[in-house]
Amino acid sequence: MRKPRVLVVDDKDSILGLFGRILSDRFEVATATDGQRGLALALNDDFDVIVSDIRMPGADGFTVLREVKRVKPEVEVVLMTAFGSVEKAVEAMKEGAYDYLTKPFDPDEALITIERAAERKRLREQARDLSAVVGNISQFDRLVGKSAAMQQLFELLGRAASSDATVLITGESGTGKELAARAIHAASSGRSGRFVAVNCGAIPENLIESELFGHVRGAFTGAVADRRGLFEEGDAGTLLLDEVGELPLPMQVKLTRVLQEHTIRRVGESQERRVSARVVAATNVDLKAAVSGGRFREDLFYRLNVFPVRLPALRERREDIPVLAAHFLDRHRGRYGGHVEGFSPESLSALVRYDWPGNVRELENAVERALAVVDGPRIPLEALPEEVASQARPRLASDLGRLTYREVIDIARDRVSREYLIALMREFKGSVTHAAERAGMERETLHRLLKRYGLRSDEFKPGR
Repeated sequence: MRKPRVLVVDDKDSILGLFGRILSDRFEVATATDGQRGLALALNDDFDVIVSDIRMPGADGFTVLREVKRVKPEVEVVLMTAFGSVEKAVEAMKEGAYDYLTKPFDPDEALITIERAAERKRLREQARDLSAVVGNISQFDRLVGKSAAMQQLFELLGRAASSDATVLITGESGTGKELAARAIHAASSGRSGRFVAVNCGAIPENLIESELFGHVRGAFTGAVADRRGLFEEGDAGTLLLDEVGELPLPMQVKLTRVLQEHTIRRVGESQERRVSARVVAATNVDLKAAVSGGRFREDLFYRLNVFPVRLPALRERREDIPVLAAHFLDRHRGRYGGHVEGFSPESLSALVRYDWPGNVRELENAVERALAVVDGPRIPLEALPEEVASQARPRLASDLGRLTYREVIDIARDRVSREYLIALMREFKGSVTHAAERAGMERETLHRLLKRYGLRSDEFKPGR
């Protein structure tokens, strides 16, 4: 992955040397000693961030800012001056500057500002180029990702598919363990049978043997006919034992024998039947710890763990989050009118920063929820669940100093607007008509605002 490119424009060699020292590890840095030269470089080369002094010969910083934004609006510009003032900062923000540095500045502060400007430019490009992102998605069956971790996983799943070995898929809830099992089945050219999945934790203990191995008529009360079990249903195909760590110990003994002998015996029958279902087991439980604790049989663990596959948590592959978000938006937007084209840079930044304890499943739910509440072409920060949106907001008052003036104003405006709408709807118990009268706006305008901030009028009605 290439380093972001930064152009520093200043008429003082000491400032250019300082930026060269603080940026060179993380950025590719070019310099110019006057505004005219800097502007020519900025317009004729590709940079992610321009850092320009305001007072210098050739062309001042505001000229550089205006011309860059006119020709290349996607490039972020940071202005700096020894004559800092609130008025200059506000003027720079209005002209489109990302941020403002006052000399003398702290090198760490400058580095953080430029890193954030480069990140904002990258996220804006990803948010804008949704169709390109979707078109370049790397997939293995229905698993999606372009990170190194996912490419390694795809290679591993391909090797698993070409083998008949029992596979043990581990990973946190929501990482896509069943999708991985289905991908193995789909890529197994020698498998002509069905893919059959069973959640071992969802079947009552007294029924699980019959569910897996089948039964004969009269084997127990309610057994009115012979019935094939899931091992037979998956013959010549793939049987997924999901949540295998939830199997009761007596059933673990029988499953171990089946994996060893490749035969099953229906409940109530003495005859053994040969089965050829390829077994894939999945769990979010640490089976080694369960073995140590006496909750899982060691011999079964080794029978299952012939070909181990671990699915990475989403927080371990954050570079896949924009790709997955674009994929889910493309999958679901048709159900909500198809008008949404992408994400705002702020919402995409929040998605990337959130830790996603529910992993890919939680991300998909968040995108679908956002589609249900937005009217415009982009998903704004306010349409995301609060726990996700909060990642783009400062958590402490001390964090405010790291943001631009414009970002602080936007955060304050959005927060106060949402709180006002909540208070307004509570006051009038969900009545949009009366709330709009109090707010001095049209009902349609209030409806749009409620949708923008992810609020529903019926949530405030009595009894809800």
